Amino acid sequence: MNFNEKLRAIQRKNNSLLCIGLDTDIFQIPEFLFAYADPIFEFNRRIIDATKDIVCAYKINLAFYEVVGEHGWYTVHQTLARIPENIITIGDGKRGDIGNSAERYAKLILEDYEFDGATVNPYMGEDSVKPFLKRKEQCAFILTATSNKGAKDFEFLKVNGKPLYEKVVQKIHQWNTKKNCGVVAGTTYPKVLKRLRELAPKLPFLLPGIGAQRGDLESAVRYGCDAHGELAIISSSRSILYASYRRVPTGLSTRRVVDESSTGEDFSDAARSAALKLRDTINRYREKYF
Repeated sequence: MNFNEKLRAIQRKNNSLLCIGLDTDIFQIPEFLFAYADPIFEFNRRIIDATKDIVCAYKINLAFYEVVGEHGWYTVHQTLARIPENIITIGDGKRGDIGNSAERYAKLILEDYEFDGATVNPYMGEDSVKPFLKRKEQCAFILTATSNKGAKDFEFLKVNGKPLYEKVVQKIHQWNTKKNCGVVAGTTYPKVLKRLRELAPKLPFLLPGIGAQRGDLESAVRYGCDAHGELAIISSSRSILYASYRRVPTGLSTRRVVDESSTGEDFSDAARSAALKLRDTINRYREKYF
């Protein structure tokens, strides 16, 4: 079974395009979890157990595990072992280095951890991407037009009259000899997403930006899916993980903290409710457009 076949299978089984990003912040998890030997894993375990029947994927942002040191790598292994085998797992490290270094990054993420997919930065060209494309059952999601504000610094620059992200898609098609390339396309630029799907009608799209980054969900479904209303992986992290938290102002922004009237032990129930609501909203848009 290649990557696209596995993705379609779980999207149909769970009737879901939803991906939960396990961007678990040691500074935001409920205090009671610190009684456990591995509080981050305990948080992840409860999130996974509460949502595994309503998602198609989990995306692990490796930065949140690397920052806690050596034990973070063990937590990644434990978390992956908890996720059912039929659900897509994505190692979000956005690696992109020269060939020799890229080989090591690919070995860690795709061989040692055995993620189903990895996010890859194409800025240094083919030799930085190729090591992630060795197995047809593992997908390289290549950064194309991302959801962050700084995306316009480079990704939108014109090259021979075309934005750079279109040039990236051209290269992705050249690299996609094993049908295991995907596109990372932010949901904060609907017109760009529409154009990318026109250029890559059969590729899987990883769509970050929903939730805390305020991406456009309806456009994400309408333009991110293929012609069958599939092959879009719509990712949300903080708005699900910390759904039970209240927001506290911190200068120009806000942060989430566990409500003082709660022990925080209901966080997985709140996460399931938020995930289910988002999954069902996605499906209403799928019914509307496909």
